[in-house]
Amino acid sequence: MLRVQSESTPEDIPQRSLDLAHLSKQTLGNRDLEREVLALFRRQARQVLFQLEVLTDPQGRFELAHALNGSAKGIGAWRVAAAAQRLELAARDRMPSGEAVAELAESVFDVIGEIDNLLVDA
Repeated sequence: MLRVQSESTPEDIPQRSLDLAHLSKQTLGNRDLEREVLALFRRQARQVLFQLEVLTDPQGRFELAHALNGSAKGIGAWRVAAAAQRLELAARDRMPSGEAVAELAESVFDVIGEIDNLLVDA
């Protein structure tokens, strides 16, 4: 399993939005559970992006990013996890986080697109 650390480089992060092998391991190959987990993640990710639009409090942003980071790692959305971790670090250090939010949004939109395709094909 890939561990995304603060010293991760872009080369360490897979370019595919979703690691389907990891997801299958996490759900023990249960396709119904995979679909349920993906739908829950999609909903959570959308909610987090909406909340980040209106929330400027660094602690709140940290908590949102931290929760999404954990969920992303659970399904194998490594790029989302890495972007969420960068937002966590920016919020924790009370640094400007606009760039981190934009990167997170881009990675979330990518994985949501892949999830949508998987759920339609199911």
